[in-house]
Amino acid sequence: SWHPALEPLIEKNGIRPQIWTIVPSPEGATNDEKVAEAARQLLPLVETTRRLGLSLGLYNHGGWGGEPENMAAVCRYLRTEHDAPHVGIVYNFHHGHAHVTNFAERFDAMSGLLICVNLNGMLDPADHDVNDQRFKIVPIGSGRHERRMLDAVIASGYSGPIGILDHRDDLDSEVALRRNLDGLAELLRESR
Repeated sequence: SWHPALEPLIEKNGIRPQIWTIVPSPEGATNDEKVAEAARQLLPLVETTRRLGLSLGLYNHGGWGGEPENMAAVCRYLRTEHDAPHVGIVYNFHHGHAHVTNFAERFDAMSGLLICVNLNGMLDPADHDVNDQRFKIVPIGSGRHERRMLDAVIASGYSGPIGILDHRDDLDSEVALRRNLDGLAELLRESR
């Protein structure tokens, strides 16, 4: 997200990080009204990131604002109505358990707008409470759905950054990363 203390650090060090922010889930009578209101709420950060030459990633984190079609609509609205080509989408598997059934179509809705995709093992929501952190964040390759989801990402032609987020307080980051990389390597071997 954003904190004003970042600006002097960005300028001093000449860095250009992607800034990720959660898409608001505003009230509105129609979806078009919600899209326009979400965009309005994001405008201060859109302007700040534009001025600093940074990419702004709309980050799925549940609710209306975490639905791929809504994220895409807000992103397109900002790009067309506010000349904000620096705005894109960061899609996180671990916040997409509700999308596993029709993931390829949901992912396709964000086509051409993605600036990062964060992978995760994806347990079945019918078998586990995926809102519980123990079942939400699991190593790649240990779930039931990430193979198919990864296939959809590859089939889409997406070629941007791929991330693995360390949300595990119970593991050393190096151990968590190694488990994810090993699981990803195994999934990629299986696909050949």
